Amino acid sequence: MFYTTTYDSPLGEITLGGDGDNLIGLWMSKQKYFAETLKGSIEEKSDLLIFTKARKWLDTYFAGGKPPISDLPLAPIGSEFRKGVWDILCEIPYGQCMTYGEIARKMAFRMNKKSMSSQAVGGAVAHNGISIIIPCHRVVGSNGSLTGFAGGIDKKIKLLELEGVDMSSFFVPNKGTAL
Repeated sequence: MFYTTTYDSPLGEITLGGDGDNLIGLWMSKQKYFAETLKGSIEEKSDLLIFTKARKWLDTYFAGGKPPISDLPLAPIGSEFRKGVWDILCEIPYGQCMTYGEIARKMAFRMNKKSMSSQAVGGAVAHNGISIIIPCHRVVGSNGSLTGFAGGIDKKIKLLELEGVDMSSFFVPNKGTAL
C-alpha cells in the first residue's frame, strides 16, 4: 500500500508519496515520469509522520534553510544503478552543481569500471522519484546547459537561485530533454 498527500510550495503543488514509514516520492505538478513508481493501491493520507517530516523539511528548504537529507527516511524505488546515481546526487552540496560527466566518473569508479556513459547517468537522474530532496536540480551539462530536469527548466532555475547558485555561467538550451 502506498500513500500520498500534497504540499503547496512556491513552485506549485507537490505530491508526496510514502510507504507508511519512508518517503518514496516527491513530484511537482506535470512533472515528467510523475508518480511512475507508485504501483498498486494508493490512498490519500496526509497525517502520516513521514509526510509531517517532509513538509517540515520543505518548509525549511523553501525558507532558505539547508535541512540535511538525513533528516528524512528515504526509500526511492529503482534499480541498483539508479540508486547509486541518486546516492551521488545526495552528496552534491547545497548551492553547488555537478555535471553528468562528473557523476558518470564517480559511478564508474564505484562500479570498478573504466568509464560510464553520461547518457546512462542522465536517464537515472531523470527518473529520480524524490526530486528536490534528492537534488537532481543541481546537475548540469558540462557546457553549462541547464537541461535534464523532469520538473521543468523554469523550476530548476528557481531552485538553483534559491540556493544562491551563481547562474552567470549557465544557459537554457534551445532544445533538450526537459524543455
